[in-house]
Amino acid sequence: MHDFNRTITTGAPAAAVYSALTTGFEHWWTKPQGTFNNVGDRVKFAFPPGVSYWTFEAVELRPNDYIELKCVEALHKHEGMPEEIETEWLGSRILWQIREEPAGTIVKLDHIGLNPDLLCFDICLAGWDHFYTGSLKAYLDTGTGNPHAVG
Repeated sequence: MHDFNRTITTGAPAAAVYSALTTGFEHWWTKPQGTFNNVGDRVKFAFPPGVSYWTFEAVELRPNDYIELKCVEALHKHEGMPEEIETEWLGSRILWQIREEPAGTIVKLDHIGLNPDLLCFDICLAGWDHFYTGSLKAYLDTGTGNPHAVG
């Protein structure tokens, strides 16, 4: 099965993309507990008011070029879904590749381990399409994203 991947192009420079993907998550995804400044840093992403969260560890950080994160804790509660959905992201990896081109900065997301075999695939696909393809791109292009909001 194929892992989830998407590519966006933005007019923002690579440094702005890198910042959004390491220390600016609250502008386009959700407010994290921490930031990725060094390899080994762990950041928890919760989606209040529920109990779902994911904690990622920075595996590789190459400024303005590449970010690799590994999910080290997962609790994805989703009403009406089997208990197995709760930890499906555990061990999965998020890879961001950033490349400046004359026509704009290309940002490629690969979520290794997120594939159609998972119970959460359709839910997560819609989430990534909203937050990555929509909200991150809007944030990079206009300065205003559409992150998770309580209420």
